[in-house]
Amino acid sequence: MSGRSSSTSACRRFIVAGRVQGVAYRAWTCEQAVRLGLAGWARNLRDGCVEVVARGNPEAIERLLVALNDGPAAARVTSVDEAPMESAPDDAIRTFRIR
Repeated sequence: MSGRSSSTSACRRFIVAGRVQGVAYRAWTCEQAVRLGLAGWARNLRDGCVEVVARGNPEAIERLLVALNDGPAAARVTSVDEAPMESAPDDAIRTFRIR
């Protein structure tokens, strides 16, 4: 049984600020999330931040949070704000993708 269908599944939203657009941050985040078995997405926001929504095993989400604070080599993360979500806006998402 995957962590996504487990009763211990969680969903969190992160807003990542800093130099995170134009440096492959979303693609890197997607790789990290897939490796951790998470579903959700990463997308650029108009204000220069990146929004990340992740659903899956709570421990995997915590590991993703640690990674989001570092980012890929070309990124410079200044902050990661987080908030729990009852569920992802699109619970049909079964993989992690870039939006």
